[in-house]
Amino acid sequence: MNNQRSFFFNVDWVTVFIYLALCTIGWFNIRAAVFDPAHAGILDFKTDYSKQFWYIIFSLGIGTVILLLESRFIIALSPAFYIISLLLLILVLVIGRNVGGNQAWLSLGGGIRLQPSEFAKFATCLLLARYLSATNVRIAEWRSFFIAVAIIGVPMLLILLQPDMGSTLVFYSLIFVLYREGLSPYFLVISALFIVLFLTSILFTPLYVIAVITALALIIILLFRKNKKLTVTIITGLAICIAFVLSVKFIYNHVLQPHQKVRIDIVLGIKSDLRGKGYNVYQSKIAIGSGKLWGKGYLNGTQTKYSFVPAQSTDFIFCTVGEEWGFAGSGVVLGLYLLLVLRIIFIAERQRSPFSRIYGYGVASIIFFHVFINIATTIGLAPVIGIPLPFISYGGSSLLNFTMLLFVLLKLDSNRMGIV
Repeated sequence: MNNQRSFFFNVDWVTVFIYLALCTIGWFNIRAAVFDPAHAGILDFKTDYSKQFWYIIFSLGIGTVILLLESRFIIALSPAFYIISLLLLILVLVIGRNVGGNQAWLSLGGGIRLQPSEFAKFATCLLLARYLSATNVRIAEWRSFFIAVAIIGVPMLLILLQPDMGSTLVFYSLIFVLYREGLSPYFLVISALFIVLFLTSILFTPLYVIAVITALALIIILLFRKNKKLTVTIITGLAICIAFVLSVKFIYNHVLQPHQKVRIDIVLGIKSDLRGKGYNVYQSKIAIGSGKLWGKGYLNGTQTKYSFVPAQSTDFIFCTVGEEWGFAGSGVVLGLYLLLVLRIIFIAERQRSPFSRIYGYGVASIIFFHVFINIATTIGLAPVIGIPLPFISYGGSSLLNFTMLLFVLLKLDSNRMGIV
């Protein structure tokens, strides 16, 4: 009886409602993106929208099972989930199917594929929360910091080998979890600095960038010349920055794939390839802009109907929202995501268990990163890195991963008064 009360009355139904709303919006827009009058039904398995319907049903079933499990059972299995995810990531490198240049999929037969990198996000959040919530762990200490980075970094490295740059970068969002648990804000500043240095080193010659940062360093040293400790720190930091700037060209020319370099060039304005690598984003912006305030109406989007935008049911699903539902519909979708992320943070902060709080911030970080980068991509503010829009983009692996991420948090929250 107590378990039934816990299930029905302690679950955060506001979050469940937002989840259902996003899944429903996703299904309707997937249907709009790939609508086939010859297969208008949803009960077969011949179209993406019929498949997505069953993916939603299956994900809801998994979410219900999670809510019925014991929280301690989920926490205890965190290391096992993490190990299984690493084994799957290794397996996909050996026998995986190559789709779009990434060897990131395992074929399960019947046209169903599994993307291990999605499951790895869920497993990494669990293990990271378990480690950071241990009584003897302090993220401000170097040993604890390096172990936490290793937990995040191992799946990142395996995913990078596929190579799937988009999914790799998603794991970097977990730095916000470390920051919430006591990591110095200097790490966030340093991360932002290296991103700026990377981009400026592409836009300008390395010698010019080095001259600018050296001049800035000298100005700071002269202003605080009596502080010897600060002077040593700035000189050390300058040396690291110069080494990084000099390595950017090598990274850009030998580590990044050719299509990745072109996409970065397009975003930075170095190139304009409207008929090649820039075609997707160009058509996406046309679709979103043509929707104006109220949109063209459901199934009436010309860019959508005539398939001008490739991958429109997956990575570029937001342009379907923009074209057919307009600025108003896009605002509703963005509002739902904002509510969801804020609600997750609210749930995380009200937890009595450090594990639940840390895990909640991991869920918020991953969902926020996906939404921000995906939408920035469709409007040309970020390079195309191929990550889905949570709960809306077509794909069983993506939907199942986000469902597990969210419903495990809901389960932990439902037991917050008694969980260890």
